[in-house]
Amino acid sequence: MRVWALLALLAACGGTVHKFERSDRAAVEGVLERQRLAWNRGDLDAYMDGYLRSSELVFTSGARIRRGWDETMAAYKARYGGDRAGMGTLSFEVISVQPVGADGAVVLGKWRLEGTPQAGGGVFSVVMERRPEGWKVVHDHTSAEEQAK
Repeated sequence: MRVWALLALLAACGGTVHKFERSDRAAVEGVLERQRLAWNRGDLDAYMDGYLRSSELVFTSGARIRRGWDETMAAYKARYGGDRAGMGTLSFEVISVQPVGADGAVVLGKWRLEGTPQAGGGVFSVVMERRPEGWKVVHDHTSAEEQAK
């Protein structure tokens, strides 16, 4: 009886019950793969499509906190030039995708950049959120491994 009451309440509210599915994990990983491919083509605009285009975006790297899509894009352009020659070749290793409710995920991974003066590697964690336009990175924390001295 209680199940029917809950279903009736959800139907009356127009709500849809959903959860984080295997297809969501694939979609989240797909965003990162499209970013990797775009980076390796030297297409910074397409790379940035994976981020929420909003002042709500938070990007932390190099002990700096950047807020908003525009500031994040400017930082990438300043560091890598925004073209194939300066961007090098990027690879990711996704270690885990942890659901946060039905519409969020935290991705933990490693990154490696080669073929550029900014070559290096490190770890990242991104918070992704399901939006009407698809899964988007809303918070990115990237850190570089220490370079040998």
